[in-house]
Amino acid sequence: MPAEPTPGPARYALPSRLLHWVMAVMVIAQLVVGAAMIASLTDYARLRAVHEPLGIAILVLVVIRIGNRLRRRPPPFPSTMRPLERLAAKGTEYLLYALMLAQPLIGWAMLSSAGSPIVIYEGLHLPAIAPQDAGTYAMLQQAHTVLAYLLFLTFTAHMCAVAFHTLVLRDRLLDRMTPLPVRSD
Repeated sequence: MPAEPTPGPARYALPSRLLHWVMAVMVIAQLVVGAAMIASLTDYARLRAVHEPLGIAILVLVVIRIGNRLRRRPPPFPSTMRPLERLAAKGTEYLLYALMLAQPLIGWAMLSSAGSPIVIYEGLHLPAIAPQDAGTYAMLQQAHTVLAYLLFLTFTAHMCAVAFHTLVLRDRLLDRMTPLPVRSD
């Protein structure tokens, strides 16, 4: 009689997995567009027209994602993860949530302080959330830039940890978050 296949790791709920991957694509796109905005004078306005509504969409989705995360417990970590790794994974997760929440809010406040409304679509503008002030704008612009670098580094660390677990440890950590069904070996 053949041995029964070992069950795969417990997985995140489908809404959690879908939100994760949609937001991963959006955050990568946002980082690329943000970097391109800094590098390109000729395409700045067009890139900004993408960057602003994408940032607001990320803000809306991260609020939904935080609510979803509070309602649904994550699956347990694989047994291959030591306590310090688990702590680092949780810390990275919380930092990513905080950054995905802070970045769009700081960008919104930054543009508000510059007197520049965020255009969502043609005539749809968001209200100002900060007083118009050049000093506030400069401070928020600096914060937005520093946090963008921190988001990039945190995202990169997250990707490297997942790659290590997938390619070196082969502990099927990625299976917990894949959007499609996973075969068990």
